[in-house]
Amino acid sequence: MADLPSFSTKEFYWLASCFWGIITCKLVYDITGFISPFCFKGYGKLSDKEKMEWNNRGFSTFHALIAAWASLYLLLFSDLFDEDSSNDLIVNRSSVISNMFLGFSIGYFLSDLAMVFWHFPALGGLEYVLHHGLSMFSISLSLMSSQGQIYILMVLFSESTTPFVNIRWYLDVAGWKSSTIYIYNGIALFFG
Repeated sequence: MADLPSFSTKEFYWLASCFWGIITCKLVYDITGFISPFCFKGYGKLSDKEKMEWNNRGFSTFHALIAAWASLYLLLFSDLFDEDSSNDLIVNRSSVISNMFLGFSIGYFLSDLAMVFWHFPALGGLEYVLHHGLSMFSISLSLMSSQGQIYILMVLFSESTTPFVNIRWYLDVAGWKSSTIYIYNGIALFFG
């Protein structure tokens, strides 16, 4: 009988967090579709394509909020990258929490990429495929080498603008493009 490859605890956490990211995306997609008709009167009038994109943007926004919070915590509030906490170079530092968060993000990018391919080109064209592919590649390299996580987390913090992009789309589809909230959201997006 052939020997099965053995996984280290570190690799197990990566895979578990990646699967958790995928499952979370599916749950948030379904929850968005369930609660949206109760919260937004116009949801029922949307086409099937618009409902699908609406729900997809729900898990995009959820990941962006998690990514911004986790990145901010790991970069500024945890001692992971504190210069006095370790003798390792800052670029060589990682932790179980940072590894699991990066695995969760890979799960999100895999889920979103699957949606893009499944509904191609309704959810985005080749630029989305390139963006998600490069994101997964860079996160995977950082996870496997345990290097450069500080840079990956800085880039993932830029996901903090994604909710504003998605709100802009929601308001546009809901017919609120000339509303005050649309303008305030645009200002927040600009400063983000």
